[in-house]
Amino acid sequence: MTRIRLPGLAPLMLVLVIAIVGLLIVMPLGVVFAVAVSKGLSAYLAAFQDPDAQSAIWLTLQVAAISVPLNAVFGLAAAWAIAKFEFRGKSALMALIDLPFSMSPVVSGLVWVLLFGAQGWFGTWLEDHDIKVIFSTTGIVLATVTVTLPFVARELIPLMQDQGSDEEAAAVTLGAGGFTIFRKITLPNVKWALLYGVLLCNARAMGEFGAVSVVSGKIRGLTNTLPLHIEALYNDYDFVGAFSVASLLAGLGLVTLILKTVLEWRFSSELSVARRR
Repeated sequence: MTRIRLPGLAPLMLVLVIAIVGLLIVMPLGVVFAVAVSKGLSAYLAAFQDPDAQSAIWLTLQVAAISVPLNAVFGLAAAWAIAKFEFRGKSALMALIDLPFSMSPVVSGLVWVLLFGAQGWFGTWLEDHDIKVIFSTTGIVLATVTVTLPFVARELIPLMQDQGSDEEAAAVTLGAGGFTIFRKITLPNVKWALLYGVLLCNARAMGEFGAVSVVSGKIRGLTNTLPLHIEALYNDYDFVGAFSVASLLAGLGLVTLILKTVLEWRFSSELSVARRR
């Protein structure tokens, strides 16, 4: 590939990029941690001793623990079907998988309200059977699963398509069964991409606001996740508490970034080795 040299322009573009990153990412991140500890470590830790904060943390972990494995299983199955087989409706399936990327999270949450809310299609039936979906953990999980649906699948599909199905075909001719092929050939070949997709899915699940705010009801101590609890503290003018809890999410984001970088390096290394074979 021919590289175009633009004398004098490259340093200018680099400075521009660094300035934008510093203004939009580094500076706000620094403000979060600065305000969080502005009244001392005791005030910072007190924000996490609040029962509502502990409830929000626990609920966020619960939702992530349910939605991320569900999307990992779905993403793996969808990627395997799309990359390894030909069938009618393949393009439509890929479009549906990508739909949450192009749809507002608020709409994703509103869909579940229209289905399972008190005035929704199944609202009366659910109320008659004492089943609560909206304003409960169930509704929050459904909304989170919807907005995080594409992450794992979109990481795996290009890789599986690039790898082809020669190894699986060879295993079939040797008499291997479907589960054996998946466990010993397909899964090891995509393990780093799978972990990468799970990592991104988890980061989005723990930080989701729009869809969750619609279905949760924002009940303190019950249905408030971390992002919703931060909003509630900020609206109450508890800025130190809000930024203290926000620093937890920011810290998780930094950890995610580090792990993402490590996985990208590991994944690219293994992919380059595989291509040289």
